[in-house]
Amino acid sequence: MKVAVYGAGGVGGYVGGRLAQAGAEVHLIARGTHLDALREAGLRVESVEGDFAVDLPATDDPAEIGPCDYVLFTVKSFDTEAAARNLAPLVGEDTAVVSLQNGVDNESVLADEVGAEHVMGGVAYVFSTIGEPGVIEHTGGPTSFTIGELDGSRSERAERLAKWFERADGMDVELSESVRTEIWEKAAFICAQAGMTAAVRLPLGEIRRHEESWSMYRRLFEEVCEVGRAAGTDLTEETVEEWMAFAEGLEGDAYSSLHYDLTHGKRMELEGLHGAIIRRAREHDIAVPMNEAVYAILTPWAARNAQSDED
Repeated sequence: MKVAVYGAGGVGGYVGGRLAQAGAEVHLIARGTHLDALREAGLRVESVEGDFAVDLPATDDPAEIGPCDYVLFTVKSFDTEAAARNLAPLVGEDTAVVSLQNGVDNESVLADEVGAEHVMGGVAYVFSTIGEPGVIEHTGGPTSFTIGELDGSRSERAERLAKWFERADGMDVELSESVRTEIWEKAAFICAQAGMTAAVRLPLGEIRRHEESWSMYRRLFEEVCEVGRAAGTDLTEETVEEWMAFAEGLEGDAYSSLHYDLTHGKRMELEGLHGAIIRRAREHDIAVPMNEAVYAILTPWAARNAQSDED
């Protein structure tokens, strides 16, 4: 299997490294000092499942790689449009582009660029980030992945990719016939978890401790589920209960990547998360006051961090 990882950061670097360990031909696409380190010293993963290192080809030019069997698309949601425009050299007649991103709009953006027939959906639950250039820190989490065709079919290409994930160490995979619903489920969880930890600037345990804050966490989740149902997914009240139980079981010191980006002056995925939910809600005339509150609180920070990142 020849696979390109477009965005070899926390998620992409970890998955790409594990697939390479399993014998896949993996090419990494990165930029900046991270790319420099990958070229000079290879990819190093410091993982709770065991550290490892692999020497993989890395580039910022997809044309150097050529057509692949799969492109694992793992850039931040604010980079989706720009990166999608560079996919053409990687996409052959049978190539599948698999989004493993946060948010509910990425797949449609990819389809507009490469054609819907090339796009698969995916969900990643893994706690990993770039610790330093060339180094991925995998600190835990479920380390589970869900992939599937957006039309709900069970295809040969999806089954093949799932088998490669199963072959790799340190990853669990599920092949789903309702991956669109899975994408919305994760979006609901992130809007609650990321929205609250970033807006409050305190870990989950302190949010759970206060009835008003924990109620807002739940309402964020419920609002996204309502919008998701209007968009055609099968999100139910049981979905809310299951995920609230999951959040109850998380470590009290849990934060989110949105909180990390906020506090470290990095660009934030606010538009791809709460911003996207608000826009979808307005299309369906659904009230989402909790998402609007989080969006209003974090927008000045998102703008400041974006400007700082450009400078």
